[in-house]
Order: sequence, then C-alpha cells, then structure tokens
Amino acid sequence: MFNKTYHTLEFDTIRTMLCERAVSDNAKAKLMMLSPLLSLSEVNLKIKETTEAKAILTALGTPPLPSMKDMDKYLELASIGSMLLPEQLLSVAQFLTATKRLKSYLLKAEFLQTDIAYYGNSFADLTSLTEEINRCLRGNQVENEASRELKGIRRSMEQLQTEIRNKLENLLRSKKEWFSESYVSSRNGHYVLPVKKEYKNQISGSTQDISSTGSTCFIVPNTVLKLEEELSLLKIGEENEVRRILYLLTGMIAEASSDIYLNMQAMETLDILFAKAKLSVDMQGAAPHMNHERRISITGGRHPLLNAKECVPLDFRLGEGIQGVIVTGPNTGGKTVAVKTVGLLSLMAQCGLHVPCIEAELAMNNGIFCDIGDGQSITENLSTFSSHITNIIEILKSSNEESLVLLDELGSGTDPAEGMGIAIAILEELRRKNCLFVATTHYPEVKEYAAKTKGLINARMAFDKESLKPLYHLEIGEAGESCALYIAKRLGMAEGMLARAYKEAYRRNSYESSHQTYGGLSPVSDTASMKEPLADSTPSYSASSVFPKIEAGKKDPVQKKSNAASKYTIGDSVMVYPQKKIGIVFQVADEKGLIGVQLQKKKEFVNHKRLKLISPALELYPPDYDFSIIFDTVTNRKARHKMGKGHQPGLEINYPSIKP
Repeated sequence: MFNKTYHTLEFDTIRTMLCERAVSDNAKAKLMMLSPLLSLSEVNLKIKETTEAKAILTALGTPPLPSMKDMDKYLELASIGSMLLPEQLLSVAQFLTATKRLKSYLLKAEFLQTDIAYYGNSFADLTSLTEEINRCLRGNQVENEASRELKGIRRSMEQLQTEIRNKLENLLRSKKEWFSESYVSSRNGHYVLPVKKEYKNQISGSTQDISSTGSTCFIVPNTVLKLEEELSLLKIGEENEVRRILYLLTGMIAEASSDIYLNMQAMETLDILFAKAKLSVDMQGAAPHMNHERRISITGGRHPLLNAKECVPLDFRLGEGIQGVIVTGPNTGGKTVAVKTVGLLSLMAQCGLHVPCIEAELAMNNGIFCDIGDGQSITENLSTFSSHITNIIEILKSSNEESLVLLDELGSGTDPAEGMGIAIAILEELRRKNCLFVATTHYPEVKEYAAKTKGLINARMAFDKESLKPLYHLEIGEAGESCALYIAKRLGMAEGMLARAYKEAYRRNSYESSHQTYGGLSPVSDTASMKEPLADSTPSYSASSVFPKIEAGKKDPVQKKSNAASKYTIGDSVMVYPQKKIGIVFQVADEKGLIGVQLQKKKEFVNHKRLKLISPALELYPPDYDFSIIFDTVTNRKARHKMGKGHQPGLEINYPSIKP
C-alpha cells in the first residue's frame, strides 16, 4: 500500500540516511527494507525503542558496534567442517571482543532504566573461546605457544637453519673467489650459495636456480643436503600441527555457533536501533504520539531533507472535525514542501522513527497515497493531466477512512474550468470516503468550495509581496492568492499588458471579483490605478455595528449629503486614496461629506474627495439586499429582530465609536 509513496515522498532517501548510520551489512539491508507498521502497539514499541536508544546515545556516546563482516560465512564454513584461516578466526575473535565491550557499554546504561540497556544480559559469554583464539593466533599466524608439539618442531627447525647457515658461511669465507656474492641466499625454500659459472664444478650439490645472465648458479652443497632434508621434514610436521590447531579452533567455533548467532542477532537489533537514534539526534527529532482517532497535529515540523537552519517550521492541524486542508498560495511558495512534510513525517512515524519537529501527534494510516509531480511519460503516452487522473483514479479505488491522501496542484494540466470541476468532484469523493486529505490548488472556486463545505478548511502559504519572496509559512484557516499579476507587475510587465491580463482574468462583475485584491491588483479597468502595488486589502465583513436595511442603490433618508458626495450609496465598492485600498461603503455621506467605509477589519469615515467609485452596489447586489448581514454583528442583528416585535426591556444595540 505504501510502495508507490516511498519515491514520491523521498522516503528512500530517509532509509539511505539510516543505512549510513548503521555499522553491519545485515542491519543496513534491513533498514533499506524498513516499512510502516499497521499495528498501533507495534509502532509505539518501535518509537519507544528509538527514544531509549537516543537517551543512551546521548548519555554514553557512540556504542562499540562491530561490522560483523562475513560472520555468517565463517559460521557456515565452520558448521560444515571446513578449516577457517587465521585471519578468519581472528575476525570471529574480534566480534566476540566487541560483544563483550557492548555488554559493558549497556551495563553502564542501566542507570537510565531503559529496556534496551538490559539487552546486554542476552549476550552469551564466550570469553574462553575468545581467549583461546587470541592465545593461539597473532598477526594472522599461529603462535609457537599454540601447542607443545608446534613449539618443539619450530625450535628444531631454528637449530637446523642455524647449522645450515653456519656451514654455508664457512664455505663462503674459505673460497671467496668461487662466489659472486659474500652472503647466503635462498631459493625455492632452500639455503643456497651464489657460485660463479666457471666454478660450479668445484662444488658438488643440487643446482636450484641460475641468474638471468647465466653467470651465477645457486647451489645447495651436498655437505648441507642432508640437513636440508631434515628441515623439509620438520616443515611438513609444522604445517600438519598448524592445520590441526586451526581445525581445533574452527571446531570450537562450530560448537559455539548457536550462541554466536544469538549474539549477532542482538547486535544487529541494537545496530538498527542506534541507527534510528543517530538519525534522530542529527535531525533534532522528537518522538511522535500516535493515535487511531485520525488526528494530525504538527508543531514546528521540518522536512528532514532540508537544511534545518534555513527550513521554516511547519505548524499543521488535521482531524477533530477537519477532514481536509486545501492549501493555496503562489508558485514556489512551499505548498508542495508542506504537503510532502506532512506525508513524510507520517510515514517515518509509522516506521518507528522520530520526526523533526517540536512535537507531533500523528494518525495511524493503512495507506498514504500521493499524487505529486507531473508524472508525464512519453513512453507511456501520458500527458501531465492524464497521469494525474490515472493516479487519482487508482487512489480513489484504494483509499478508505483510514487513509491519508496528498494531492498537489489538483485539477491542473487541462482546461481551467473543467479542471476546477474535476478538482471539486475529487474532493467531494474523498469527503464521502471519510479519509484525511491535503490538497494544493490555484482555483478560487476550490477555495470557495472549501470555505463553504463542512469538514474542509483553507490554508495558505505566506508570501512577502514587497520582496517577492515566499515565506514558507503555512497559515491554517486562510485562503491564499496566486499573486501572478502582482508578481508580473513587480517584475516590470508593461501596464497595458497587465490591464489586458486583468480584464481577461476578472472581466465578470461579481461580488467576489469586485471586493478582493487579486494578487495585489485592484479590480479597476484603467491602468492609472495600477501604477503602484497595493497592500493586501481584502476587506473583512464581520462588522461590529447595526445598520438599517437599505435597498441597494437607494440613499439613506436620514442623512444630509453634499451634491458631490451624494453619488455614493451603501454597498458601493470604492478605492480609498492615497493608500489605494479597496473598501465598501457602509454609511452614506453626512453633512460634512464624510462617508463610512469598511476597510479590511476596521471602519473609517473618509472624505468623499478621497474616494473613487469602482463598482456601484446596484451591479453587485440584489435590490432588496440586507446589508446588515455584512456589517452587523450577530448579537446586534438578533437584538434588532426582537425589537422589531415590540419593546424589549434591558435590550440594547451597541454602536461602535468610529471617529471621522
């Protein structure tokens, strides 16, 4: 269920990072096969083990773990009766010594009162075998002291070698003119004299070699030939005794093989646990809390493959009534990284790993399904859109209420209108399946759908419009903007082109297009208003005062207005200068020509000379539209409704104090 996700979320890289921190080949092989567990109790146990290993690692430093290279092969050879060579036997002894050291290391860790510290008690004590191997072998050679027989044979060999050399050296000194060199040489395992060619008949013996020029013959004189034969017999005896000792040591290993295997298994387990602990230390990880209640809560989360010093921490919430998060914002703003972070941390936690964050609570999933990247394939004749749809269809078939689904650029790669419709249909199907999901999109209709749909919530990636740099900070509960027009303007696109682009993008007259700043550009038709970038002026319509129900386009009969100010009515969309902010008229002009304008989350009285009409209310609202829905608080609206039925003792309507 998770296999397709590994590559997409770069979990393979996490497994490689674990392998780099392991010592033995077997541990590395198992870490490369690491996969999520589906049992909550097993996951909690693995996380607990990682936590304990990290505590020991932090307190005592790196454990003395051996590589155990070729240990399996050596034990197999020993079990079938083969003879291990000295270097192989010494490798086994080194492993047994490392076992003893690790046992001592874990003994020191018992003060931490962790279960892992008591792994040392499971190691079999093979001290006698280690000592016997080290007594008999040194420097890949069998020591003289390995046996009395070997010691006696080698002493006799030394005596014979000394006697042979003495005889040959005496001959060299007595007949110097016969020899090309003044020292005894060795050829084919025999002591020889370097006799000049013209004198070779002067010395009776066995010729072992001739120099490349043919001027020197290397001869074993008959005077030492008998001693040479005795030495050869001793060498055969030495070889036999060495083989006997090596077979004896190999047999001892074969007898202890079951205990050695147990030690290797324990060592391998500890190697895996400490590799996880090392990764946690290196990425400043924390132990996640796991649940079956479909909750995801990440505080200060970081993508483990990004530089921790440069990575902006992620705060993310999902579950507890929120089934899906729709992430919006500009390109390169970090939407994909945020989605991948949620998926990768969930995957790591379910494998028993710590995750890089301050704290995290993550849900158990029976599958994590991703559609991230364009997936375009020439060989399979798949376009970007075809690839997305093919993958998503498979995801919809496989996912259920225990799945986590991650979708990037949902509905992209095709006609925007149709892509938007498909995106909403996919989200609706995911809602029906009751799975958790996170999706990114640029479609405003999808943002609107999320805002109106129970169980869904918008989120946006923060963006600095002044520096044109993404802030990589996720803000839950707010819909973001693509900022394409704004970025194009800041980068120098011609005003005429921007005006045409805006006209094509937002030509329809609607409440939404007239009352938002799309990418920082106000909804106007002339290019004059686009000379300077606007601040984020998306207004808030949660007012705190009461306004009478006034039909759109009609003047307030109570107010007296100057002729110039009388053209503005409640509900008109206006631009306020010099800030160039978009607002909505909530109160028509008074006798001084001051007009009440809702700007973002506050109300101001503005001189009518500072206003410019963008869209009249008659074009935006029905004739009988109740503006108290926009500007009034719920409390005041209820109070006004009750007052309309008669006198209500003690009931008050609170008006805001708005200073001109």
